[in-house]
Amino acid sequence: MRTVLQGHRILAIIMAGGKGERLMPLTEQRSKPAVPFGGKYRIVDFVLSNFLNSDIMAMYVLVQYRSQSLIEHLRRAWRIGGRIKQHFITVVPPQMKARGGWYEGTADAVYHNLNIIRDFEPDLVAVFGADHIYRMDINQMIQFHRAKQAAVTVAALPVPLDAAMGFGIIEADCESRVTGFQEKPTHPKHMPQDPEHAYSSMGNYLFDADLLIKVLEEDASQPGSHDFGRDIIPHLIQDHRVMAYNFCDNIVPGTKPYEEQGYWRDVGTLDAYWEAHMDMLGSTPLLDLRNQEWPILTDTFDGPTASFARATIEDSLVGQGSLVTDAKIRRSVIGRNVHIEHGVEIDECVILDGTRIGSKARLRRVIVDRYNAIPQSAEIGFVPEVDRKQYQTTQSGLVLLARGQSGDKSGFNAPVCL
Repeated sequence: MRTVLQGHRILAIIMAGGKGERLMPLTEQRSKPAVPFGGKYRIVDFVLSNFLNSDIMAMYVLVQYRSQSLIEHLRRAWRIGGRIKQHFITVVPPQMKARGGWYEGTADAVYHNLNIIRDFEPDLVAVFGADHIYRMDINQMIQFHRAKQAAVTVAALPVPLDAAMGFGIIEADCESRVTGFQEKPTHPKHMPQDPEHAYSSMGNYLFDADLLIKVLEEDASQPGSHDFGRDIIPHLIQDHRVMAYNFCDNIVPGTKPYEEQGYWRDVGTLDAYWEAHMDMLGSTPLLDLRNQEWPILTDTFDGPTASFARATIEDSLVGQGSLVTDAKIRRSVIGRNVHIEHGVEIDECVILDGTRIGSKARLRRVIVDRYNAIPQSAEIGFVPEVDRKQYQTTQSGLVLLARGQSGDKSGFNAPVCL
């Protein structure tokens, strides 16, 4: 059952300007939040759906890097509100700073848009990232914030201590009050009463609105980079109640028993992006998006139902409008309007929208960006030495095909072809 809070004026600010440099070439022409995911979504759809499902309807989306694809997606998929002034999803373009240049950190981005907070006059401001895969009932975090009489609450994900060196680590006491912050520490401190895990920051914050305005006016107005996790939160913990909210305590309605409790993935690398797709496959996936109580929403696609003719499909997702003819697909995610011809074999691949795969082609552990045309009898992902000469590859052996030009774009409007 959903948690609904009454009597609170809440404004969401979604940070959607990330470059996603480690996701190249998927981010060569689009920002990280605009990268397609799961056969039909964009990464940004997850955070927006979490707010919408939590009945938080006032959202500003701050964009910056290569934002046109994201802006067009939001225009098509996320039109809400109408005549209700408190219900909106509005794109905020980057503001050139008075001293020149673009945003230097997450806090700097919010500082240069303080006018939208003042105009809305919220009690709470939720500052969330737009580049992670997860589901979350944000009202439960707000309840925690109120119950703890917090000034700031940071969403925290428990991670194994031996893997914590790659994260921003939150130090907290037994009452969940934050006492320190370590950026990718060599010797991370464990969670209170749990010596095997550490609290990693998810980059999602709740602020009392007056405090947020005050601290940004004092700190972010100075020259230099300003980031919430690196600069603002460590500054606040001495004099204000900054609390850590354990994300694993968040219960999303409709979650199945076999799903991973507290599923959250930073798909910031190509390997992590591929692994998150594999997490959705099979009869008992770690993340099951067939949740009608907490749907992940996106744009509509004017295409027919996926069609299969003499095809063998095993533990895979196939998007709307795709046609598979006498082919074998195993543990793969196929996007929309993908045409797969006879004799094709696809194994553990992520194929994005509008791709055409010629007859008798064989692909294994390949990520194919939109609108590619794979020639017949091609073999990709089988001989690393050959793949490295033609394509981008990762150390684990994944092969990446950058966005093509000759695939099938029917059913897609031109502005969202990225």
